[in-house]
Amino acid sequence: MTDTALVLVDIQNDYFDGGRWTLSKMDQASDKAARVLQHAREHGIMVVHIHHEIPSDQAPFFRPGSKGAEIHPKVAPIAGEDVILKHKPNSFLNTRLHDALGSRGISKLTIIGAMSQMCVDATTRAAADLGYKVTVVHDACAARDAGFDGVTVPAAQVHAAFMSALDGTYATLVDCETYLASG
Repeated sequence: MTDTALVLVDIQNDYFDGGRWTLSKMDQASDKAARVLQHAREHGIMVVHIHHEIPSDQAPFFRPGSKGAEIHPKVAPIAGEDVILKHKPNSFLNTRLHDALGSRGISKLTIIGAMSQMCVDATTRAAADLGYKVTVVHDACAARDAGFDGVTVPAAQVHAAFMSALDGTYATLVDCETYLASG
């Protein structure tokens, strides 16, 4: 048993092409996420799938019970893997995530998923604040264009800005190949 857990944040159908809230390069990020997930399974690392639903039939995406809110088949949970439902960007807020990790003696987290600028960011910061040593596999995460005050920021720049803010202060950031090569 290891003291590390893999947390897959919101890798759900609505973020993919044809979904209600598509992200840039979600297919590529999810391919890398699937490789990280397979690595975790092969190495006996605890796996936690975070499943986000917005509790409203009027939600723009992740509507409860919808196909779009389902975890994407590329990273579908298997028997023995925890699936934790959340309703806010921070995967720890009002969920059993911290308790589930604590019950297994987890002190290190690897975080992957979506969206870089929202749920990955919020979950990474919360994890660090709770005392976890966090690694983010940055190319197994995806972002979406963002806008503010009439300025549209392309997804690649949004992703880079949020990853750069996390790097070193809240987490160690690595790419998929480096992560997989580290054992």
